[in-house]
Amino acid sequence: MRSQRKHGLDPGRKDRPEYLTNFEIETRKRELGRVVTIAESKLDQLFAVVGGSGCCVLLTDRDGIVIDHRYQMADEHAFRAWGLGAGADWSESAQGTNGIGTCLAEGRELIVHRDQHFMATNIEMSCIDAPVYGPDGEIVAALDVSSARADQTEALNGLIAELVRQAARNIEADAFQDKFSDARVLVVSDSSDGVSLLATNADDIVIGATRAARRAFDLQSFGDLKPIPLGDLIGRDSASTGFARAQSAAITRALIRADHNVSLAARELGVSRATLYRRMKRFGIKG
Repeated sequence: MRSQRKHGLDPGRKDRPEYLTNFEIETRKRELGRVVTIAESKLDQLFAVVGGSGCCVLLTDRDGIVIDHRYQMADEHAFRAWGLGAGADWSESAQGTNGIGTCLAEGRELIVHRDQHFMATNIEMSCIDAPVYGPDGEIVAALDVSSARADQTEALNGLIAELVRQAARNIEADAFQDKFSDARVLVVSDSSDGVSLLATNADDIVIGATRAARRAFDLQSFGDLKPIPLGDLIGRDSASTGFARAQSAAITRALIRADHNVSLAARELGVSRATLYRRMKRFGIKG
């Protein structure tokens, strides 16, 4: 319905694939930034698994433009004839229902198998896709595995879909850690929704979160994260004040650094040994 009513496409249209120029492709790569470089090894790994079965691996930007690909050189002419080369436009507005465009339009992993495609020129293909979310929680790319093998079954598509999902989540995690390379990155959980990562500064203030972490902790869905104390997210003891928790944490860290030598820990904290003992007793900290 979107293909016909929103985009006004004719499913019987048989246009030849059109490609952007190399300059336009490079411009889009620069706009996508570090994600392109980070994704390269993931594309290689994914292609090493699926390439032998006649599949190609594609990375697009958020607009559905192919900016990187992997396929056997012997298949290059065939894939480009199908529009599966760098610079091809696979947005829904251009191709109707398809793996890449519909994945980006709906923000979800999906499989579009053969005649599930809207355009008649695409019904020989199977496309398996997953969106890639950036460190700010917004979709920045789509990862695709496509094949035109007549014997490719829906069961095989399901197996490939898990590989695509995992590769997309790995790109997200690496891109997040790359952006917050100067921060402490904590792994909170790993689920089908992706890896929940939090980035904190030296004061234990959360300054970044992956999409999975934003969903897990009910944070804003996208954009720069409003700073929030780590303890407010991970449910530390709410019976004591934030200031008391901070003092207790500082004392514990000093003791660990000093190998539980109270005198050394007191010097690090800038207090007397007697004062440190009193505060340890107050917070129930053993030496």
